[in-house]
Amino acid sequence: MKKLEMPEGKKILRRALRVIAFIGLMILILFVYLTIVSRTNPPFIQDKAALDWQRVKHSAEFYTLKNNWFRKSKSGLYELYTEGRPFDRGVVNGKLTKELIQLQEDYFNDQIRRIVPSRFYLHFLKYIVGWFNRDLDKHITEEYKEEIYGISAAASDKYNYIGNNYQRILNYHAAHDIGHALQNLALVGCTSFGTWGSGSEDGNLIIGRNFDFYAGDHFAENKIVSFENPDSGFKFMSVTWGGFIGVVSGMNEKGLTVTINAAKSDMPSGSATPVSLVAREILQYAENIPEALAIAKKRKMFVSESFLIGSAEEGKAVIIEKTPDSIGIYDPGKNEIICANHFQSEALKNLKSNRIQIKQSASDYRYQRLQELLNQNGKNSVQKTVQILRDHRGMDNADIGLGNEKSINQLIAHHSIIFEPGKKLVWVSTGPWQLGEFVCYDLDKVFSLKGMQTDQEIADSSLKLSADSFLLTDQFRGFLKFREYKRIYLEGGKVDPDSLIATNPSYYQVYELAGNEMYKEKKFGQASVYYQEALSKEVATKTEENYIRNQISKCEGNK
Repeated sequence: MKKLEMPEGKKILRRALRVIAFIGLMILILFVYLTIVSRTNPPFIQDKAALDWQRVKHSAEFYTLKNNWFRKSKSGLYELYTEGRPFDRGVVNGKLTKELIQLQEDYFNDQIRRIVPSRFYLHFLKYIVGWFNRDLDKHITEEYKEEIYGISAAASDKYNYIGNNYQRILNYHAAHDIGHALQNLALVGCTSFGTWGSGSEDGNLIIGRNFDFYAGDHFAENKIVSFENPDSGFKFMSVTWGGFIGVVSGMNEKGLTVTINAAKSDMPSGSATPVSLVAREILQYAENIPEALAIAKKRKMFVSESFLIGSAEEGKAVIIEKTPDSIGIYDPGKNEIICANHFQSEALKNLKSNRIQIKQSASDYRYQRLQELLNQNGKNSVQKTVQILRDHRGMDNADIGLGNEKSINQLIAHHSIIFEPGKKLVWVSTGPWQLGEFVCYDLDKVFSLKGMQTDQEIADSSLKLSADSFLLTDQFRGFLKFREYKRIYLEGGKVDPDSLIATNPSYYQVYELAGNEMYKEKKFGQASVYYQEALSKEVATKTEENYIRNQISKCEGNK
């Protein structure tokens, strides 16, 4: 009897089902593998008595726990003092600032959901980040793991689908590095500089920096000026946020300062020490430039970064430049130093990636503008440093629009900070951005308090620097309207092009967005006019210029 053959359609269906089943199995195996490799066990803590300690609430904005304290100052800045062993410091930090830790995680996750709205992809992203950070804990010292573990006790349980509290807080310390490596965007376009000797009015070392890291408006709302008195190393201060023990800007009791500036990086292949924890280690354990360099040399990083190191001991500043594979040090050999987002040392300045960064990004333009301002201003002072950090113009004082990445003041700063290491003085900006008052702290006076049981202002009001009068101008009010229009546009709303342009007419991006609006409506002729106008302005990067030119070509093709 002849065997009946299966119809061709059913054969194809069966093959397709086998392929789908195989793919499904591979995905399941991948997820199991990623789950296993992304697991991170917390450090063993023999004495966990600190978990039972309770904070004392003296008022809505002042808490204490033993000698540790947390308060909100009249300036709007939060202030924190912690001391003791690593785990204890972390627990105390968490108990005192738990509301800010949980708020910060809410803001962070809201920002991620804006970028990745799909819950499935969010789960997938969790495993990808886990794979990147699969060996993260092997690159972090036991001290910092213990401190992070202590803080994690205060985190919210509602994000357990991402990972347990310790895993999440630990991984957030690498978020800057991963975002920097994957995106290489203007999220990390910082500028810093220093003057000393004949470069300063009184000969003292002065360092100023804008931390232009933007992760949504809420991210910068609850800045913490942290004063830490660890049981090993030096006392230090830094500007931070809830749940974060790394350092992006800080000074220790010996007058050594650290600020970090991102450089162009390639895609990472695995985890290493987060940049902010390298900076933290330098701040906590280095007294001078050679000691800072020794710490930087022994830590492996997976992104490229510049560390501007100021030293009261040497009375000058240098830049330690570091890639995942190499390290260089830039000493200008004169009484001023400038740091943007490209390398300057002999060891690294000729890297192909660095040459591309100089040519295609806004880094070199900001560098040249800062040099121009230093030359114009003569010998530097703290007041002149504030003026430079607030400068929003281009070369030759040109109006290049507010918010331009080529400006020293891009109006996105998380914070701006000024150090006088020889005097142990630090000024921290208040909002909006670096335009509000700069509040001054004397490190010696703060650390001499040895605890606080009565709420009191710790900033030196006599050294406060005034808010920028620019806040009162029509130009600034127009910029705020521009940001609102841009938010509406990015959320899919309709924006009137002429109203948008009127808010910030010297800025290329208003014309680019107007062109995009017209392009959406298939009004290609008008879109092309707006794009052409954008190119007549100071465009921040080569990537954006290429995008606008490509849009013009598409408009021409659709006419």
